[in-house]
Amino acid sequence: MATVAQWMAGARVRTLPNSISPVLVGAGAAVAIDGFVWWQAVLALIVALAFQVGVNYANDYSDGIRGTDTERVGPLRLVGSGLVPPAAVRTAAFACFGIACLAGLGLVISSGQWWLIAVGFVCLLGAWYYTGGKNPYGYVGLGELAVFLFFGPVPVLGTLYVQTGRITWLAVIASIALGCFSAAVLASNNLRDRPTDAESDKRTMAVRLGDQGARTFYAVLALIPFVVTFVLTFLASPWFLLGLFAALKISPSVRAVYSGAVGPALIPVLKDTGIAMLIWAVATTVAAIVS
Repeated sequence: MATVAQWMAGARVRTLPNSISPVLVGAGAAVAIDGFVWWQAVLALIVALAFQVGVNYANDYSDGIRGTDTERVGPLRLVGSGLVPPAAVRTAAFACFGIACLAGLGLVISSGQWWLIAVGFVCLLGAWYYTGGKNPYGYVGLGELAVFLFFGPVPVLGTLYVQTGRITWLAVIASIALGCFSAAVLASNNLRDRPTDAESDKRTMAVRLGDQGARTFYAVLALIPFVVTFVLTFLASPWFLLGLFAALKISPSVRAVYSGAVGPALIPVLKDTGIAMLIWAVATTVAAIVS
């Protein structure tokens, strides 16, 4: 019987900045045009968090039954470790997806934008088929692209749109940065797991690019948000330079990746990249509100 702490580890709480950050920036963009509705922002946050925890449990289940997690250097996996029956982890994933769907339905009803149900359905399919189904797209190197979309433009612009009925250029540009941060989190995870993924025939982007290519890929993704910071500064306000504070957190991770860190030495990179993403999101939200 798994403990509460082990279920929390399976939920991969350290990755939750990926879902908090885009909702935060979307809410900030709504404040910037006087359209902020706090309870809709809270519902959007529930959707994002529930979807992400659901994805994490779904990945745990799907990778576990495939045997991908039999040999693992990363955080605990419930199914792969044998602590929890696969059906229980699958049920936990579906329960989280159900919570996300209910909160999302509340947003659809309150905003009157019924077409967003289709967006939610696509998100649900993306969550499950990342590692689930007969031909998971995460096993062919499309994981970072999906993460970019589902943890960047979709939640940022969705959070803004349900509150205001509008999309702003500021939110679009900021969503690119957040998508890259999220993709960098996954890229660091896949770099760490590259040897075992290759043995399991899991053809992630890291496996496809090779060791040095995967390290460069991570560095590029980590750099783009700071390019976006300067773009926002030039187009909008010097306040957006606050986003550079995130460089203090992610710079050691980039150095670790480029210095050839492997296995357990890459575990802090995932966490610190997520924290850098959250710092950037808070700074950019403050800048959007103040400017």
